[in-house]
Amino acid sequence: MPIIRFAERAPFRNPWAEFERIRQGLDELSKNYGDRGRQQERSNVFPALNIYEQDDRLIVTAEIPGVSNQDLDISVEGETLTLKGKRENAVAKDTPVSYHRREIESGTFSRAVALPVKIDLDNLSARLIDGILTITLPKAAKATPRKIQILSE
Repeated sequence: MPIIRFAERAPFRNPWAEFERIRQGLDELSKNYGDRGRQQERSNVFPALNIYEQDDRLIVTAEIPGVSNQDLDISVEGETLTLKGKRENAVAKDTPVSYHRREIESGTFSRAVALPVKIDLDNLSARLIDGILTITLPKAAKATPRKIQILSE
């Protein structure tokens, strides 16, 4: 029959120490997948955009290599610009392949951005050259203030 002595018990353990040990393990695990995580973040914001303002217009440029005009839909609703499209896989679906590295995403995408200024919806233009989409959005004419005359009785 074993004899258990009170002096041989394990010292008091901090319950938060176990959580800290798990956090450190997760940190160590995430170091191995760091590059992969950054790649996934990047693919979530496809296409990459630049939006800049000139005197009378707003210019939006987007990198969309591999997307044709027919597979692209650009719309402005209110103060939101939406880009939707589809990028086909370079390898035919019926061709059996074994990837060693796959970083070029294919499939559908959608990106909506709020426009910083009001625009003239009647004079929009877009062009796609060498995988760079350039959208020109003319600014709306500024509303001129009107003086309201107060009539006295």
